[in-house]
Amino acid sequence: MPHASPLKYQSGFGNEFATEAHPGALPIGQNSPQKHPLGLYTEQVSGSAFAAPRGLNRRSWMYRIRPSVVHEPYQPFPEATLLRSGPFDEEPTPPNQMRWDPIPFPITPTDFVEGLVSLGGNGDPATHDGAGIHLYTANASMTDRVFYNADGELLILPQQGTLRLVTECGILEVKPGHLAVIPRGIKFRVELLDDKARGYICENYGQPFRLPDLGPIGANGLANPRDFLTPVAAYEDIDGDFEVVSKFLGKLWTSHYNHSPLDVVAWHGNYAPYMYDMARFNVINTVSFDHPDPSIFTVLTAPSPIHGTPNIDFAIFPPRWLVAEHTFRPPWFHRNMMNEFMGLIYGEYDAKAEGFLPGGASLHNCMSGHGPDAETFERASAADLKPHHIKDTLAFMFETRMAVRPTRYALEEKILQHEYYECWQGLKRNFTVPKP
Repeated sequence: MPHASPLKYQSGFGNEFATEAHPGALPIGQNSPQKHPLGLYTEQVSGSAFAAPRGLNRRSWMYRIRPSVVHEPYQPFPEATLLRSGPFDEEPTPPNQMRWDPIPFPITPTDFVEGLVSLGGNGDPATHDGAGIHLYTANASMTDRVFYNADGELLILPQQGTLRLVTECGILEVKPGHLAVIPRGIKFRVELLDDKARGYICENYGQPFRLPDLGPIGANGLANPRDFLTPVAAYEDIDGDFEVVSKFLGKLWTSHYNHSPLDVVAWHGNYAPYMYDMARFNVINTVSFDHPDPSIFTVLTAPSPIHGTPNIDFAIFPPRWLVAEHTFRPPWFHRNMMNEFMGLIYGEYDAKAEGFLPGGASLHNCMSGHGPDAETFERASAADLKPHHIKDTLAFMFETRMAVRPTRYALEEKILQHEYYECWQGLKRNFTVPKP
């Protein structure tokens, strides 16, 4: 049977949703009837501890054709991949600024799982703290293969090519400029709607992403909850040989099911995949002077045990107006306690004249000096400060509280721009001693 109710969405971040692909599939008045009227199995998926506070509790009830326990034992994934996981200790981590070109597309047929490449990360999934930062390239859809990640939730950012994410909870179609979040443990298949696809992934080992508090901004601004979309129920009723690939404690494992595991006919709860169109982000910016801290561009945040210090912040730098007066408008030179991994979906980034490419990335770890290159500094220092519209661009940042440790691939492959440091060497001495 094909998917029921494809490409229908529900609106709102963190809502309690209720959706069924067939009338009567969703029990009324209780979660687990003694016998389901349509013969479905009841299964609860908990994304938080049972006793977590109500506002932080994440769980969904699923009503499926077969429960998730119907499978063969998992075995190690037989294929070698470039996917890595915490504690990211392959190589010593240098304090240098680093930048990478986009990774090339594969030549042989490669699906989403096979095309995962890790650039680095921190923490350890076993401790539910830290993050993995990955890239993906693919030129083939997953067909009889399904994937789930027990180590953390996945924030997926397409940079080229539209993805069709067929999940246990329904279907999402995400294109460059969208983000999608797949919660920890939710199974999904990635189908390509174009010949090839490339993008970025932040794997969050810690507490789930949530909307940041707005504080003095007030009730409105940044990302609005109603613009986040969650799929309605859709399912597959197919018998056959299906492979399920699991990421568990940093390793890939594989099992075989005699049916499609994407067989949830109805579900209700607040633990489900979602997507967001980043063009709907309401930018808050200065209208007087000085460049604001990048935290003002936060879309999603994942808290840590240290109040005010996130495990991960996800920030974007979309089209916006610059109107600050008597101000050096690009990001100033800075050194941070936090660690910044940046990527570019499309266009140009206003703090770099060249070298930072769509599909590429940069990394500035704790207390590593960074800022605009020499050409950007000279241009911005002499600019006529009229209102300026930055358009046709979308950059982003994964900001983490722990240093991002690059993988061996990230340090040794030719995509690493060894000459990156040269972009600042043209910053000359301008100091003059004032006459008494």
